[in-house]
Amino acid sequence: MSAKLPDQTNDPAALTGDVYVQRFSVPFEYPVHFTRRAFHPRNALLADVLDRLGEGRRHRAVVFIDQGLADANRLLVNQIKEYFHEHPARLELAGAVNLLPGGPAVKSDYGAVREVLWTIGNLHLDRQSFVIAVGGGSLLDTVGFAASVAHRGLRLIRVPSTTLAQNDAGVGVKNGMDEHGQKNFLGTFAPPFAVVCDFDLLRTLPWEHWIAGAAEAFKVAVIKDTEFLDFLCTHAKDLRGRDESVMEQLVRRCAVLHLEHIRTGGDPFEFGSARPLDFGHWAAHRLEVLSGRRLSHGQAVAVGIALDTTYAAACGLIAPAERDRVLDAMDACGLPTWTATLAARTDEGELAVLEGIEQFREHLGGRLNVTLPAGLGHKTEVHHMDAAKIEAAVEFLSRRAPARETP
Repeated sequence: MSAKLPDQTNDPAALTGDVYVQRFSVPFEYPVHFTRRAFHPRNALLADVLDRLGEGRRHRAVVFIDQGLADANRLLVNQIKEYFHEHPARLELAGAVNLLPGGPAVKSDYGAVREVLWTIGNLHLDRQSFVIAVGGGSLLDTVGFAASVAHRGLRLIRVPSTTLAQNDAGVGVKNGMDEHGQKNFLGTFAPPFAVVCDFDLLRTLPWEHWIAGAAEAFKVAVIKDTEFLDFLCTHAKDLRGRDESVMEQLVRRCAVLHLEHIRTGGDPFEFGSARPLDFGHWAAHRLEVLSGRRLSHGQAVAVGIALDTTYAAACGLIAPAERDRVLDAMDACGLPTWTATLAARTDEGELAVLEGIEQFREHLGGRLNVTLPAGLGHKTEVHHMDAAKIEAAVEFLSRRAPARETP
């Protein structure tokens, strides 16, 4: 007859069980380079970047290029092929140079993701192989998402080709795909192996994409850096005039501010609910969807900044003169501060953009945190947005809107 186990139902320790707390840290490091003519055979930077760990072997890489960028730079595909040909001891181009559509539509195109994954699998790339993505933010997001899930992550080299991608989207630690009517509903946190910002790629940008990066610059300047804001206000007309030197300074400073926030903000993978670098974005993401993607991300961010800056003034967080300084500078450099989409209403008569608040709250993890300026160069977090004040801000922006119209 087997012995009975003692009755432990009244033992608190037995009821709560045992626990082993697992804790470890994983350091991340990646360089962000600023250069020109990155694919010139005598510019060894890209080869050095792939070999920066000193592994002493030939590195296999597959390249994906934004179709719009390739169309504007007819020699680019051949330049990339020649670059690999000129560095045979360190580099191997795996397969053909691949073209993918860019722009917002690709961020909801699972066909593009499958194409990247199929190419990676067909070429038998491994976790030490490289995926090089050359293009705007949407292309970088799409290729980055695929690269992050293939073999649980291949080494990604980003070569951003727009001002917004070089100073924001291409230098961070995350990527995202649009789904369920929301921006970046899907995505992963996957720091790149390296980023190479080639200023020469900016020269063929159409006006809208040239000035788009200035929106993200105003975003960080208004809440973090008055000296940078002074620079933007002083050089607004130079930006409108496509002054390359001024844009390069903007791109570099804005990128470093983003990188410093990721490094020092204490939450690089956004486990919390505060997102200071999303100032203006709760409205921007909703405006992109409401406009049927006619509004680019940069345009939508500019309008979102204008809305939240005006809202902050209505709440007494900044003075009317500070509000006007920001709006006037954005107008002067060619960024939109108004769109008719901002005034769109639901069947119930509410501003349609207000739905972006709830979507933003859900994306943040349950608690609403909206960053607003508290004096220029400083910020505060609010957990409630007053619909009446938003209505008043929309009305104010409508009255001061310049004659030109944004979709």
